[in-house]
Amino acid sequence: MKLYLLYIGKPRNREANLLAEGYARRIERYCRFEMRSLKDERAVKNYPRTAKVVLDPAGTPMGSRDLAAFLEKTGRDVAFFVGGADGFSPSFLKDADLRLSLSKMTLPHELARVVLVEQIYRAFTILRNHPYPR
Repeated sequence: MKLYLLYIGKPRNREANLLAEGYARRIERYCRFEMRSLKDERAVKNYPRTAKVVLDPAGTPMGSRDLAAFLEKTGRDVAFFVGGADGFSPSFLKDADLRLSLSKMTLPHELARVVLVEQIYRAFTILRNHPYPR
């Protein structure tokens, strides 16, 4: 399995970048993982077809164990998408396999990226019965 975390815009917040990179290194213990900035949603065409999970405030809320179960069940590569300040176009959202809500609150996209990468790491530790998620 390979996971992608693709986000729109340039990562400018140094602290958020360090946190996200730290969790990305941890995830690499469990699977191949790529975290990359994209100029816009059209750049997605350069990536292989995967299960497409798009962060969307109106999407499905999931707990950590639900996300772990999703990753276990999907059986293929997964790409997670974090939008920029304007979110995603309706056509991009329509093409998603899962629209995921991290919170009903609005989060800055750099903070949403950190929360998501931590939750992906947590999902793998849940699946491996690691003590991290207690």
